[in-house]
Amino acid sequence: MSVVGFDFGNESCIVAVARQRGIDVVLNDESKRETPAVVCFGEKQRFVGTAGAASSIMNPKNSISQIKRLIGRKFSDPEVQSDLHSLPFSITEGPDGFPLIHARYLGEMRTFTPTQVLGMVLSNLKSIAEKNLNAAVVDCCIGIPVYFTDLQRRAVLDAASIAGLHPLRLMHETTATALAYGIYKTDLPENDQLNVAFVDVGHASMQVCIVGFKKGQLKILAHAFDRSLGGRDFDEVLFRHFAAKFKEEYKMDIYQNARACTRLRAACEKLKKVLSANPKAPLNIECLMDEKDVKGFIERDEFEQISVPIFERVKGPLEKALLEAGLTAENINSVEVVGSGSRIPAIIRIITEFFAKEPRRTMNASECVARGCALQCAMLSPTFKVREFQVNESFPYSIALSWKGSGPDSQNGTGDNVQSTVVFPKGNPIPSVKALTFYRTGTFTIDVGYADASEFPGSAKISTYTIGPFQSANGERVKLKVKVRLNLHGIVSIESATLLEEEEVEVPVTKEPPKEPTKMDTDHATTDIPATGENENDVNMHDARDAATGGAENGVPDSGDKPVQMETDTKVEAPKKKVKKTTIPVAELVYGAMQPGDVQKAVEKEFEMALQDRVMEETKEKKNAVEAYVYDMRNKLHDKYHDFVTASDKEEFSAKLQQVEDWLYEEGEDETKGVYVAKLEELKKQGDPIEERFKESVERGPAVEQLVYCISSYREAALSKDPKFDHIDIADKQKVIKESGDAEAWLTDKKQQQDSLPKHATPVLFSADIRKKAETLDRFCRPIMTKPRPAPAKPQTPPAAATPSAESSESQPKGSAETATAEGEAAPAGASEPMDTEKPGNVPEQA
Repeated sequence: MSVVGFDFGNESCIVAVARQRGIDVVLNDESKRETPAVVCFGEKQRFVGTAGAASSIMNPKNSISQIKRLIGRKFSDPEVQSDLHSLPFSITEGPDGFPLIHARYLGEMRTFTPTQVLGMVLSNLKSIAEKNLNAAVVDCCIGIPVYFTDLQRRAVLDAASIAGLHPLRLMHETTATALAYGIYKTDLPENDQLNVAFVDVGHASMQVCIVGFKKGQLKILAHAFDRSLGGRDFDEVLFRHFAAKFKEEYKMDIYQNARACTRLRAACEKLKKVLSANPKAPLNIECLMDEKDVKGFIERDEFEQISVPIFERVKGPLEKALLEAGLTAENINSVEVVGSGSRIPAIIRIITEFFAKEPRRTMNASECVARGCALQCAMLSPTFKVREFQVNESFPYSIALSWKGSGPDSQNGTGDNVQSTVVFPKGNPIPSVKALTFYRTGTFTIDVGYADASEFPGSAKISTYTIGPFQSANGERVKLKVKVRLNLHGIVSIESATLLEEEEVEVPVTKEPPKEPTKMDTDHATTDIPATGENENDVNMHDARDAATGGAENGVPDSGDKPVQMETDTKVEAPKKKVKKTTIPVAELVYGAMQPGDVQKAVEKEFEMALQDRVMEETKEKKNAVEAYVYDMRNKLHDKYHDFVTASDKEEFSAKLQQVEDWLYEEGEDETKGVYVAKLEELKKQGDPIEERFKESVERGPAVEQLVYCISSYREAALSKDPKFDHIDIADKQKVIKESGDAEAWLTDKKQQQDSLPKHATPVLFSADIRKKAETLDRFCRPIMTKPRPAPAKPQTPPAAATPSAESSESQPKGSAETATAEGEAAPAGASEPMDTEKPGNVPEQA
């Protein structure tokens, strides 16, 4: 199973994989560690990643970027409206109130949702990982900003489904950074807590996280963020500065030309990076607009002066994070800065002044999130064994549930008795499960939303759940237990609803109670918390560790807990109560989320576009193959193939090559894959015989030498007087001599015919035939010439007659010598030696 972590950024993406030796960042097709988060739509195909970024300069209106700012947000969102001014592509409001991206694709205008475009980006990242791992990638861990809403998290999961991925977890980027930092530290304290502040200034947002480390674990103490404070804001300041300057100096309005805007923004981004390391920097762009070259210059002091409004916002998240963590700057042991925007010197100065300590750069500022995600994926994967390290994550928002009360007015719909309670307060652990107990007579609804509506410009409602239908006896209120889950992704949902009914049953018991009474699962009365503003008899909430055990209610045991009935000495006590549990249907409505049917349609659409991309790539490969063949063959015809083709054939073939070259750059510029394949086959019909004659000329000599060596080796062995061949019959040796002679005669005849032909004629002696003849000769002669010597007859046992001791002592050496001779004959020389018929360096192929 592959273990992959994805960090999809607003500007660029990183892919990290877990291997047995650690975490590696994967290189893309251009051997770069970062892949641009860009999708460019062309007339024939899409260009994603590095190819998309390269095409965006020439095709800005169809190049979709900064998709992270759009996903899961309403078109009316103030931040979306602010971003529209700097985006070169067209965005309109869809019928559901969410953004629709317009791009020209396959010759017509198409509309795409941000979720679809993110699916394309993730699909490209998936292919990068698969090429590197040489295996399919499905399970993964994806980094997301901590400020992502429930809808944005669901949109990322939908985009992953479109790309064919199954995220094991959506992980907060700051938490991933903390994990990548802490898991390798071996000096973490056992009892005391090491507090570290992580400041992540990315391309479009700033996130601050206070983390408490102990040996083998980390705990998120506080989150803080600014959704719209990042490196791109400094690019925009420079862009506006130079746009105004060029309008004054060169009389050009950059805002009227999308391509000029794209080029100037790219130049301003490079200028910002230069200013991070130098006190001043120049800006030069050729033919920016109206065929005019422009020049500019700015010093770091001037850049910081025009960026003061942005720098003033940096302290806000820092102060908020410390306040929520309940710490002071003195309590922070160290500060780690990451993110591409953190390289700006002025930001480092602000952070240094605030914490009164110099920030550190222990980790790679761009790759730490992807590495942390890959580590988390390895922890969740059963195929990897990772060092024990506990991640205690917290949720950045407060989640509340609201519903109508159980009074008769509200049940009839005439009342406005809406009650609510906070089920997951800010800082609640992830994952977490809570249970609420309701008393209702029929179907009712529960709304899930954010407790603090002021944090969200749009509606604070997340979803609505309909619990029911169910029936109650005699119209009386029945007890329902509703389980609410905050899962690993940070998504809230009502997982289940259970109807609890008490029934009276007769339970047979023994006279003597059991020595160890049955342990009962009960709801502890002390953990039942009445919902805000609600009568305790209407709804109670408690931690699901008590409620989700499937245990008894109010101390009454389940039927599964009753003692075993005894066959003797039994009596029937008074009827006892049993809790009957019935699962109630729960219908979910998530505001703004994609329906399963729409996700499936998006998956099919992505498959079609991916197929079109693959067809176009294969078409390009075939076109390039034709072009390469034309140039290669033309050069060889006048070089090494010169003697292997007649003058007339060369002239005809050269004309054909020139004709195909002209066709390639005119009417053949945009043809189908099949046309290019046919054109290449047509050329090869004339070129292959020439290549074959040249190839045979090169290979024929070594093949002849090998056959001659094989013939001479077997002939010499058959004629040899060497004792190691004495055991081979004369008739067999004659067969070897004859077979060698026949092979020699065949070779002599064919070689004479071949030598009489010019190089441009069709050969009569092929290297394949020569090798085949050598193999045939070897197969015939080797078994004969390597035939083992027969074993000698066993020596007879001497008579057991008594002899004088002197004679015995004198005859002992002689007997030993005779025995040695006999043993020597039993293993004749050459019996196990291989027959050497292969010329060194020219080993023939064995059949």
